[in-house]
Amino acid sequence: MTMVEPRIGAAQPFLSVIVPAYNEQARISASLARLAAHLNRQSYSWEVVVVDDGSSDATAAIVREWAARHPGFRLEGISHGGKGAAVRRGMLSARGAHRFMCDADLAMPLEHLDAFTGAIGRGWDLAIASRQMAGARRVGESRLRYFLSRLFNRLVRLLVVREFSDTQCGFKCFSARAADVLFNRQRTTGWSFDVEILYLARELNMRVAEIPIECHHDRTGMVRTLSMALAMLWGVAVLKWRSIGRRRLSGDGRC
Repeated sequence: MTMVEPRIGAAQPFLSVIVPAYNEQARISASLARLAAHLNRQSYSWEVVVVDDGSSDATAAIVREWAARHPGFRLEGISHGGKGAAVRRGMLSARGAHRFMCDADLAMPLEHLDAFTGAIGRGWDLAIASRQMAGARRVGESRLRYFLSRLFNRLVRLLVVREFSDTQCGFKCFSARAADVLFNRQRTTGWSFDVEILYLARELNMRVAEIPIECHHDRTGMVRTLSMALAMLWGVAVLKWRSIGRRRLSGDGRC
């Protein structure tokens, strides 16, 4: 594939794409190629920030070699701290006016991306993907993963934030201002960081748009699916405890 120079502005690109990655050597090259092919067709300026979350495989080396040959891509590295820690590093090191996070598997067709930047352009602070609202499609998702996803969302809506049909889809876009404000306040470093970000957005009266997408799920094993679910539930419990503490300190009895 012939690569062209990305249209990167001197001060601030239109779009930053943040990709957290942990032990993704099997698919990261293909995902970066897909991103390059899509972004090089756009008229706006862009950058791609891959954050390696202390991988024990060759993920960082692959991304570093790719970035050396493809302008507009760069690698950030952290000690292994969890997906939330990787996304925070990417969001706060990004320069874009729009900051879009996506998982390394690129489960969402990139053609959806314009809907997210368009929402920010219309004045929303955040735009989050939903696999649940009308117009969305879930492709290749196991029954166990679907059940756990809906159970988790029910608990999130009961305990933390009630407004959103899908807090955990890995595609979210932020204005630069919203990203700076939210990720500087973020404390959750694991899988449930999305819930904290949406909780903070609600507390700060930010405007959040939900966008239905088509999501293609990979074949996550049962053990990994269950361990992720337990980690996310623990994260929500910790967030709920923190929120109760903040209410008490402020003299507000609401939880």
